[in-house]
Amino acid sequence: MYEIARRHLGKVVAGAAMAVTGTAVAVAISLPGAAGADDTPGGRAAVGVGAAGTAGSTGATGATGQQGTDGTQGADAQGGAPPPATVAPAAAEGEKGVGSDPLTDDELARAETLALTPPGAAAQQNVEGGRGPQHLGTGLADPLPGDGTRRAEVRFYDYGRDELITRTVNLTTGKVEKSGAQRGVQPSAHPEELREALELILASPLGKGVKEDYKDATGKELTSTAQLWFNGDLYRTYREANVPAQLTRCGEHRCVRLVTKVLNGAWIDTRDLIVDLSARTVTRVG
Repeated sequence: MYEIARRHLGKVVAGAAMAVTGTAVAVAISLPGAAGADDTPGGRAAVGVGAAGTAGSTGATGATGQQGTDGTQGADAQGGAPPPATVAPAAAEGEKGVGSDPLTDDELARAETLALTPPGAAAQQNVEGGRGPQHLGTGLADPLPGDGTRRAEVRFYDYGRDELITRTVNLTTGKVEKSGAQRGVQPSAHPEELREALELILASPLGKGVKEDYKDATGKELTSTAQLWFNGDLYRTYREANVPAQLTRCGEHRCVRLVTKVLNGAWIDTRDLIVDLSARTVTRVG
């Protein structure tokens, strides 16, 4: 019985049980909604509609029978159904923002391109080992005193040297005004890094149990990361009671822990599988 019980790396568990058990991972990872939600691979579960009696952006209120803001009549107090909700199109976004406005899509793309122009960028490596550093994120930089120029702070990770690279780009002049590299600094994981971690798990001998659990839950073979919802974040050694020797360099290396579930289905417990993205290894803990 013991051998049967330990056959899988992690048994399929209910969404509620998953959310309250892994105390080590709960600090760093926000679990999504209950199993069975409308999931998308590598993303959060879709948010459900609002409380009963409301009609989204139309403003109709079923409890009072008042008229909605779009001129439609709300549901009556006797429980009539409200009219269908409508979705207003997003406002058109310009090429450039103003002041402290969030960076526009054009500014985000331009900032990343400009930040990759300094010499040596091609020699750096992304999470897959390809040319160029791994993009982690871009945000609006703090303005300089008395200067309203918009600047972007772009963060990369060079897996070739295990360095965090931060570059400040002037969006008016197109110049990189500041650049720095740090070791031992680990920002939160990017979705591309989490996907690569799942790829490494499925390619590892330790991924056998994950595939078996998926087949138990669905009756189908697990062959692609697109068949799973997943999320996660960095594995922090200082939060762990016992750290295996293979993971003592996490912090210097970039290591992640994942939570996974069948799309619109049951959880698959992968919290005991830690992926060292720098060394491209998978280690079981606990």
